[in-house]
Amino acid sequence: MLNKLIWGKSDKHSQDLQERISEISNEEVPAHIAIIMDGNGRWAKKRALPRVAGHHEGMKNVRKITRAANAIGVKAITLYAFSTENWKRPRKEVEFLMRLPEEFLGSFLPELMELNIRIEMIGEMDVLPDHTQRAVQNAMEQTKDNTGMVLNFALNYGSRTELVLAMQRIAKKIKDGDLEVSDITEHNITSELMTANLPDPDLLIRTSGEIRLSNFMLWQLAYTEFWFTEILWPDFDEHAFFDAIKDYQKRNRRYGGLKGE
Repeated sequence: MLNKLIWGKSDKHSQDLQERISEISNEEVPAHIAIIMDGNGRWAKKRALPRVAGHHEGMKNVRKITRAANAIGVKAITLYAFSTENWKRPRKEVEFLMRLPEEFLGSFLPELMELNIRIEMIGEMDVLPDHTQRAVQNAMEQTKDNTGMVLNFALNYGSRTELVLAMQRIAKKIKDGDLEVSDITEHNITSELMTANLPDPDLLIRTSGEIRLSNFMLWQLAYTEFWFTEILWPDFDEHAFFDAIKDYQKRNRRYGGLKGE
């Protein structure tokens, strides 16, 4: 799969990436990585370009990081692509963002199939434009039998809404007599979340210098390691991604206990 990761790069760059992949693969790799892809607008502004140019460049970077994650054996990657709050942005920008899944999934789908990557989505699908829904549903259908890494897009996703919907489903089970209040556990709640089929993230990466979660996977990130960087998302290359992994590999994850001490 290395040829897919280094496609179009110089021999020196390819060799550097191969060395880093080998180095990282010798230690524990996070199974699930969540990424808040921030900084597209600022990237464009620095270059006197419209914001949509930054979003387009950010979309291209998703390919690069997807290949890198797959190359080191990551099992799942969740990308915060569009939040429930992003509808407040200018209409033309939102319309452009809603077209990106068509372009990305349409052009990247053959490679996703070759790499055995499965597309999934969390968020409220029915609020998305029809053309966006079709693009996402087609990609999920085409890749549903793939058994490799999961590329999970958070589209029209907000964690508080996710939790409210989960509580409503649990409340209905209690009302219908299928569940007792005393039987509610963390497992019950987790099983009602949009990420029920995924393990909680081991590592969260946020680009562009912001240090907050922005309503992203609030329940799932309870014991996740955080890694923040000033790098804007379109500039967040494989080496920056591998830097985050290396930092993660140095940490002692205790989960409230005294592991390693």
